[in-house]
Amino acid sequence: MTEAFPLWVIIIDYVLGMVMWTLIGRFGMGIFLPENSNFFFMRFFVRATDPLIKVFRPITPGFLIQPLVPLYVAWFFFMIRFYLMPWLLGYSVMGMLSFPLESEIGRGAADLVGRFLK
Repeated sequence: MTEAFPLWVIIIDYVLGMVMWTLIGRFGMGIFLPENSNFFFMRFFVRATDPLIKVFRPITPGFLIQPLVPLYVAWFFFMIRFYLMPWLLGYSVMGMLSFPLESEIGRGAADLVGRFLK
């Protein structure tokens, strides 16, 4: 799957995917932990995503409760990956990239499960 796209497209998608999943991770951890938690994963998620949340603050609705803001920002990265990138690359079908990062993770998980079940 990933061989069909230029390397720079895959790299951009991987970076956008990691940012998106880090924001989703912050949202998920925020369900169970406060933002100022000493848990090292939560500290990483907050430190890594705070600059993005600040960049998106002007377009973040004021009625949105604070714990949902990382998920709202992650939605933008999803939209960029699923709609904007294929359109900019000239594909006529939206979602043409089909998330190379997640495809690789899924393929790896399937291989691991396949080896375990043999």
